[in-house]
Amino acid sequence: MDNIDAMFSDLLGEMDNLSQSLTSAVDRSEVAAASQDSAISIGFTDLNESLNDLEDHDLDALMADLENKLTLQESSTNEEISSQTHNQTSPVDPAMTQKSKLAITPSAEPSKVMNTEPQTKAEKIQLALEKLKEAKVRKLIVKVLLIDNSSKTLMVDERQTVREVLDKLFEKTHCDFSIDWSLCETNPELQIERGFEDHEYLVESLSAWTRHSENKIHFLSKAQKYMMFTEPQIFYMWKKQKASMMAINSHAKELLIKEHFGGLTVIVPDLEGMLHLKEDGKKVWKPRFFVLRASGIYYVPKGKTKSTTDLICFTQLEKVNVYTSSNYKQKYRAPTNFCFILKHPCIQKESPHIKFLCCDDEHTMLLWVSSIRISKYGTQLYKNYQDAVRTSTLQTLLSPAHKDRANGQIPPGRTPPGSSPLKSTNIDVCTDEPPPDFIPLPPPLLGHEHV
Repeated sequence: MDNIDAMFSDLLGEMDNLSQSLTSAVDRSEVAAASQDSAISIGFTDLNESLNDLEDHDLDALMADLENKLTLQESSTNEEISSQTHNQTSPVDPAMTQKSKLAITPSAEPSKVMNTEPQTKAEKIQLALEKLKEAKVRKLIVKVLLIDNSSKTLMVDERQTVREVLDKLFEKTHCDFSIDWSLCETNPELQIERGFEDHEYLVESLSAWTRHSENKIHFLSKAQKYMMFTEPQIFYMWKKQKASMMAINSHAKELLIKEHFGGLTVIVPDLEGMLHLKEDGKKVWKPRFFVLRASGIYYVPKGKTKSTTDLICFTQLEKVNVYTSSNYKQKYRAPTNFCFILKHPCIQKESPHIKFLCCDDEHTMLLWVSSIRISKYGTQLYKNYQDAVRTSTLQTLLSPAHKDRANGQIPPGRTPPGSSPLKSTNIDVCTDEPPPDFIPLPPPLLGHEHV
């Protein structure tokens, strides 16, 4: 019996060793895959091409950052090995000592490469490729398409928000500093697009794309980006007549913004109406009555009333993004081309988990898409708007065109060279005369309206 117990114990020990070796092998493969994925580029055929399109100062900055990361990794590895040696109480195994020396040797090789200063851009690119393989960094080299069909190449760090990337594009394109400028992603396969929110981390958002994705990033001016703050009456007084909304002045707009965004929680527009819903797996659209709440989107099933008890949850907004679409009238036989979808950002192809909705006109689609963004992001959306206004004001004051106008070199009303003129929108311009009978709507008792 003793021999059997001993054999069983040895077998268990071997199984533990085997499982540990398999686990370590899986961990190493995952680390290698993560390291490989971290050195990818968006909008290029390969990494070498994207590095070649970088400007010299961006390439130098990338190499300097990689060198710092490698130095930190090397020092942390040496400290870990020295601490393990210091705490070791058993006699030193010569084989283990030899393994430790071998483990230290590869980390010392990059320092020799660092001491060799590259001269040409080709040498810098080759050195950057080697460092990207060694360092665990999350950097993307991104090609951004401009409105004139040209492009700009950017190196984006995982800590950079979309707002910071926009500021970098302002420097590279020398365009005006309007708050309407946006970074937009387009998905040709689904024929959809979405504007990234300014607080999002661009690298994290782009990591949801597949490796061979045909998605693209565009630098566009979108008047509807912050229209919920520039024209809040469109979303919070949508039941009013058009004439009363046209007469709202700037002071009344500020009252609406303060009322709905000034508290700890945002008051979501009480939006409701008929939308066309695409049935799962079919090109059939059926009208349903939808209601927007802070907790999500609800609809009235066929044969039921519009009372609160009959509402069914269509989707919650926490895990999905809202995308606008183009040409769905042809692709999915939609009633109109004014459609939007709700999906998880990781879904990049057709899936039964995508929610398709169609509006009767462009104005209705604007109401729903913007109100969904308000419900999803809340106070963060208002902070993004305030940061965009501050950046636009500061950059405008510091711009050479503003200084020339202040010195009288550019007449007032003239567009300075190199800046884009303001684009017109299909929203009527509001006058500054307050209506005599306008009184802001009182806020509800609760900050959020729940079903």
